Amino acid sequence: MPRTASLARTTSETEITLSLDLDGTGRAQIATGIGFLDHMLTALARHALFDMQVAARGDLHVDFHHTTEDVGIVLGRALAEALGDKRGITRFGHAIVPMDDALAEAAVDLSGRPFLAWTARFGPPKIGEMDTELFEEFFRAFAFNALLNLHVTVKAGTNAHHIAEACFKATARALRMAVALDPRVGDDVPSTKGAL
Repeated sequence: MPRTASLARTTSETEITLSLDLDGTGRAQIATGIGFLDHMLTALARHALFDMQVAARGDLHVDFHHTTEDVGIVLGRALAEALGDKRGITRFGHAIVPMDDALAEAAVDLSGRPFLAWTARFGPPKIGEMDTELFEEFFRAFAFNALLNLHVTVKAGTNAHHIAEACFKATARALRMAVALDPRVGDDVPSTKGAL
């Protein structure tokens, strides 16, 4: 069965449509109105090998918070829907990714229990026009709506752009591993509980 999802979410602050294919080749069409977020989501799709389309319109005249958080919400819900009952998946994934001076580690458990542990610290408050504090908001919204446990740890780095990119790429590689189908699991759910 195809592991795909297409979702739309409209509020008084944002309007988002998103499609996701977990078994893609990393193709992305991203248009959020926030250049740096587009760059990071494109990297996420590429390194997770997800095919992803995102179109977002938000109240960017206020700030970038609502759009960034809401894209995380919709992406998380799409991932949860595409995974279905999670039969046959690897479940756990981890990656350590260098990006020049930066080094980030991500670990994920598609457990059904949402949690975010975030240790990234950025010197400058902005990258381009995007507030660096919004990366944590994005990943929290994503983790809690995907019902997954995500730890992102920055081990080194001084350049904010490199730190952010390492975080997204490490998360992408961890997700790629976790959603992969494990032939040894077969049609089982990888949990002693029998459900995730």
